[in-house]
Amino acid sequence: MLERSEPEVLLVGGTANRGRVLRIGDTVRRPLRPTSPATHALLGHLGAVGFTGAPRFLGVDEQGREVLSYLPGTAITPPYPAWALTAEALASVAHLLRDYHRAVSSFDPAPHAWPPSPPAPFAGGLVSHNDVNLDNVVFREGRAVALIDFDLASPASRVWDVACAARLWTPLRPDRHIDDARRGQVLARFRLFVDSYGLPDADRDDLVTAVRHNHEWSYDIVGTAAANGHAGFSDYLDGGARERAERVREWYLETADVLREALR
Repeated sequence: MLERSEPEVLLVGGTANRGRVLRIGDTVRRPLRPTSPATHALLGHLGAVGFTGAPRFLGVDEQGREVLSYLPGTAITPPYPAWALTAEALASVAHLLRDYHRAVSSFDPAPHAWPPSPPAPFAGGLVSHNDVNLDNVVFREGRAVALIDFDLASPASRVWDVACAARLWTPLRPDRHIDDARRGQVLARFRLFVDSYGLPDADRDDLVTAVRHNHEWSYDIVGTAAANGHAGFSDYLDGGARERAERVREWYLETADVLREALR
């Protein structure tokens, strides 16, 4: 499957697989994981129902790497371009996530072994992406068109995925921890994301609780990986992320009512 004439191009993105994701022609090569068969089944379902916003699983190469289709476009990595922080870009991420949830709603996760699911009451319902970070969304012409990196996907819920995406894209944190054009826009961007997704009013109070739990769950994953020797996550935590995460968690507790009021 690997064409020797095609150069290997390192793809820059997240921390978990940093330095291990390569583009070869119109394919992407990534490390396999114990839960990869579940991810491959998920991607197969998305393709079968006509969802174009995810890569296709193409097989395993001779080096034991999964082979996915390459999705042309731009994933958002630092320094963030100004267009990626606009209201239009934010709304398009919400629309993409809504379309993904519609496509995945008919997928049965029961036969497969998944990564750890989020805590109750946010587990079950559908397979959520669980990591809608900026570098996991592909844009074309300023609009979000695809999700990548489904390594953490597992049975969860719409509310959980919206909480994850809103937390990262708004971003939901104190202004002193925002050093770009989104500073001072947190409440307005939070409302815009939730409205653009179309989250029912009945789910909005639960969403604020889900944001805090998602923050804690995500940092538990990072902390566990670091404790198990993952150098990238260790460097990330040692660079001040651990202390910042605790301050943000406290902010969620202090501002929960303000966040709920912003969604009414």
